[in-house]
Amino acid sequence: MTNPNGADEFKTIQDAQLTSDGFIELPVIAISNAVVFPALTAPINTNHPLGLTAIKFIQENPTTAIIATIRDIEQDITPDNLYTIATEAEIERFIKLPYGAYSALAEGRRRVEIVDFVQTEPFLIARARLCEEKLLSPDKVIALEDVIINMLDEAIEINDTLPEDMVDYVLAHTDSGWMADFIVTTLGAPIEIRQQILETLIIDERLELAAEIFGQELQRMALNAEITGRTHSEMIRAQREIFLREQIRIIQSELGEDDVYLQEIEELREQIEAAHMPPEIHAKALKELLRLQQTPPIAPEVGVIRSYLDWLVALPWDHRSTDNLDIAYAAQVLEEEHHGLPKVKERILEHIAVRKLAQDKMKTPILCFVGPPGVGKTSMGKSIAKALGREFVRVSLGGVRDDAEIRGHRRTYIGALPGRIIQTMRNAGTVNPVFMLDEI
Repeated sequence: MTNPNGADEFKTIQDAQLTSDGFIELPVIAISNAVVFPALTAPINTNHPLGLTAIKFIQENPTTAIIATIRDIEQDITPDNLYTIATEAEIERFIKLPYGAYSALAEGRRRVEIVDFVQTEPFLIARARLCEEKLLSPDKVIALEDVIINMLDEAIEINDTLPEDMVDYVLAHTDSGWMADFIVTTLGAPIEIRQQILETLIIDERLELAAEIFGQELQRMALNAEITGRTHSEMIRAQREIFLREQIRIIQSELGEDDVYLQEIEELREQIEAAHMPPEIHAKALKELLRLQQTPPIAPEVGVIRSYLDWLVALPWDHRSTDNLDIAYAAQVLEEEHHGLPKVKERILEHIAVRKLAQDKMKTPILCFVGPPGVGKTSMGKSIAKALGREFVRVSLGGVRDDAEIRGHRRTYIGALPGRIIQTMRNAGTVNPVFMLDEI
């Protein structure tokens, strides 16, 4: 926050007089929430006994004070825990807050460097020297000022919260070092960055650092504005779509007409939401539904898209049988339903045992049953499904010559259907039935 030109509430107290050896001695108020700069006004707060005692002294004995920022807010206020580069400031507008804390406004006067402390109780009094600022290259400073002014113009266009007359306000000040202080204060830069600016006594370097920080902040502001604009446009589009759909519905209701096509689309939307698909499949289904919605009902693509969506919502995405991995029960089922075949039964029980130990760390095994017709290959698969508590499905592959019958056809073909595996999984009603690929 800046102090308007001509304000009367400050400048009522003179700057501290130099001692014979060129130093000033003033009370110190330690703060953690701000950095006070010369010629700028900032709110300060304190609830520490040292700060409260110093404020009471300043109220009773009008004088400027040194505002120093705390290095580590987790540690207590000590001379070693304060930055040595600080600001002499005039304190006004004292407000007593709840719990004994104080708030005030501080107008910065001069940069100072704390040399040592002449008093630590009941409040801090520091001995400090005035900091001498230097300007090495006037041409470089002028160029940096132009860069900052241009960025400020751009920031005002992006951010509506920045006042339009801010550029005029900055140009009214001829102090180049003040411009850098003002920029980092206005941007709300982190405390460490502000302290770094305060400690930079070469004006060329201070302006260059401020321009770098401003450039990074400008990029962030532009990105936020772009994201906000996109979000706003998307919200307007969605609201407009909802409004138009509601208008269509009301008009059709008034005419006594019901759009069967739109009703089917809404039913499909509800089925997609109720199918509990994986996220990527759910996104694909919604994309296809949008295509269906935007396609005229008489278009030939409607049947292809509708068939595809019907198959998606019909699949048992979240219906799964719970495995019964009881070895003794599996052995009993196999023994009751099949005579002999001891090696086959033993091998099946080994797979179930490994499955029980490995749980989800292993893939479901693929067993190959070889033998002449009638020895019990298919019925053995049924027994495995019964023992595990899963559904059993049989896919006959006898005479199949085209792998597309197993994998499914491309959707571009007329009458394209999913493969036999997907079809039988839909019929089984679970995602983990026992598949018997017969006559392979």
